[in-house]
Amino acid sequence: MPSGFLSAEQVAAYGRYAAEEPSRAVLERFFFLDDADGAEAGKHRGDHNRLGYAVQLMTVRHLGRFLPDVLDVPAVVVDYVAEQVGAADPSCLKQYVERRATRFEHQAEIVTVYGYVSFATARDELAGVAGRSGVDQRGRAACAVLRGGAVAASAAGAAAGGHDVGGAGRAGA
Repeated sequence: MPSGFLSAEQVAAYGRYAAEEPSRAVLERFFFLDDADGAEAGKHRGDHNRLGYAVQLMTVRHLGRFLPDVLDVPAVVVDYVAEQVGAADPSCLKQYVERRATRFEHQAEIVTVYGYVSFATARDELAGVAGRSGVDQRGRAACAVLRGGAVAASAAGAAAGGHDVGGAGRAGA
């Protein structure tokens, strides 16, 4: 997979939160749980599970991947999400990681509920569409972007560790 166009610094930063904490405006724009998101998070028992689920959902939306460790999410993000799910103590997120399987179960649920797919799956699906006769120029361009951009991003993400999924591959997007 091509990733030579990325610097070592860019590869290391891919799929991670920036060192600088997000501003309130960024939190409100990118980490807001709408009613449907709140309802999905609310299906889980205990503040730690509701918060963990919501933090993972917001992380995959913002970064395009799940983090190997949800405790790497900046405290300001956790605090903002905790307010929205009604978790009185955001530090309960530490309890969320005690049962490792829960994190993976929630990731699978998020992928299913929200229709996310891996970059590789989206690339393969679009490549199949572009190979058919009658596909317009925009379809071919989308495949070219996925071949060059998302595939490289996926390779960088794999090198950095973690599970890459993307809104570009989101069903219905």
